[in-house]
Amino acid sequence: MIRSVVNRVLIVTALFLSSLSLATAQEHTLDGQETHQEQKEKFNVGDMIMHHIRDDRGWEFAHGITLPLPVILYSADRGVEVFSSSRLDHGAIYNNYKSEHGHLHRVDEAGKPVEGIHVYDFSITKNVASLMLSAIILVSIFLTVANGYKNNKGKAPKGIQSFLEPIVMFVRDEIAKPNLGPAYEKYLPYLLTLFFFILVNNLLGLLPGGANLTGNIAVTLVLAMVTFFVVNLNGNKHYWAHLVKPTGVPLALLPIMIPVEIVGVFMKPFSLMVRLFANITAGHIIILSLIALIFIANNLGGTATGFGVSLIVAPFTIFMNLIELLVAFLQAFIFTLLTSMYIGSAIEDHHEADHGIGFEGPGEEIG
Repeated sequence: MIRSVVNRVLIVTALFLSSLSLATAQEHTLDGQETHQEQKEKFNVGDMIMHHIRDDRGWEFAHGITLPLPVILYSADRGVEVFSSSRLDHGAIYNNYKSEHGHLHRVDEAGKPVEGIHVYDFSITKNVASLMLSAIILVSIFLTVANGYKNNKGKAPKGIQSFLEPIVMFVRDEIAKPNLGPAYEKYLPYLLTLFFFILVNNLLGLLPGGANLTGNIAVTLVLAMVTFFVVNLNGNKHYWAHLVKPTGVPLALLPIMIPVEIVGVFMKPFSLMVRLFANITAGHIIILSLIALIFIANNLGGTATGFGVSLIVAPFTIFMNLIELLVAFLQAFIFTLLTSMYIGSAIEDHHEADHGIGFEGPGEEIG
């Protein structure tokens, strides 16, 4: 009985898709080959992907729904100028300004760039707006948590405090303490800020219409540079001596090892920058590429083909979103862990073999 019902459903579905495909094919035939060729050329996968992952002057939440952001410019002859980014949509010229490939240029009446005028651009772009939003979210959350600790002294945590406390304890006990030893309290605020900043922005980037902030190499560059300065400004004499005379290295190998050690100082933050940028951007590109398959199939084979491909692509897209959710936490953890390891290697004493032993004090257990 069940098999008979299933067979009937499959037959009806096949007939429906066949009729839909036939109708679409007839429509394409009536429109002619030229129209079909124009449709294929309209959808560009590369442009679609780059449009979603790159920074922009307006924040597009969905197709046709865009929040204009303020354009803030300064030039010596005009001073400060502020206007909406919607004035520059679709290559429009406003107040002798034109946006080309994300950069603003002063142009003349013919639309040609004016030479000799430098314009400083301080505009609020989509990534900058997302950065401000994440800062507001983080400050609001942790002010709430701080007030919860003040008001619930000696009581069990509740609400968002109970949700975040295990994560804070994890960063402290599994990242900071084992790698930083007795000095973990000094660097714990930075590590927590780093972890939650990356995590919140990774999660915001997964929302529909979200900005790809941690997939912007300028943002990951700044994060890596902050870590670079924290590591090297706090490095002790053993850390700097190791660059000039690595322990246990024969004198004959020093001309090779010293340049390697110096390059390593810069490669550590470089690896942090590239790892976060590449992993977050790659995830977005994979998801957008899967969605693009539906539109490609629709252009090549019509509505029925696009619908059929969507039934296959949708589960893979959902699966990739779940993977990206895991990656959001994983990349925040890896960036924070490596940062703590780099700081730990810079501040450790020469005789210390293991940070995680002996710093809790006599009679105390390691948490």
